Amino acid sequence: MVKKTFFAILATEATIENTVADFSIVICDREGRIHNQCAILIAGHYDDLELFCDERLHGTLKAACLEERRAKYNEMIDVGIRMVTSVNAVNRWINQVINKYDPILTAYGLDVDAARCKNTGVDMSGFSERFCLRNVVIDNICNTEKYIKFSVENNLVGKPVEYIDVNSESAEENIYWFVSGRRKVMSYTALEDARDFEIPILSSILKKRDWKRMIVGGE
Repeated sequence: MVKKTFFAILATEATIENTVADFSIVICDREGRIHNQCAILIAGHYDDLELFCDERLHGTLKAACLEERRAKYNEMIDVGIRMVTSVNAVNRWINQVINKYDPILTAYGLDVDAARCKNTGVDMSGFSERFCLRNVVIDNICNTEKYIKFSVENNLVGKPVEYIDVNSESAEENIYWFVSGRRKVMSYTALEDARDFEIPILSSILKKRDWKRMIVGGE
């Protein structure tokens, strides 16, 4: 019997100290079906440190939105969508899903999310395979004629097209729009963005021929 392949989609929202405030991993299969998930606010980081903000950015991540973001998280806690728990509890959950699913780790910006996890003490070393979803997107979507045409037609880039900026604030939203045909604004909360944006992008990528060459072992 062929072993079923699972993916662990990691998403984080940071504190001002570049540690993890909001942590999520969604376990899904190639078709995007969710088999397990974790959505945690990290004790000692979410509750003790300010959330990341940057005045150079627009919208949700500006300093003016900090109070609104904190209120949104507190509402999630009140209704049971989030819980505040320890790094040790997160690490125990990670070990459990590794033992059960042996998933391939990915994230839209894997290097950024992995660095935040390391700074927080969240142990990602148990994943045997991993790849950066953003890097695969560059090769398999952004550099294609179809995506460049889509970007020009929707005024996402100017003409002539010099390059597609995959690091811009709206890049992931635009890629989601391209693969799904729907426009949607990211919430900048970990579980919701992993589930609603990165799963559809990953499912689209897994239909491509070259995605496997982006996987590397270990960190």
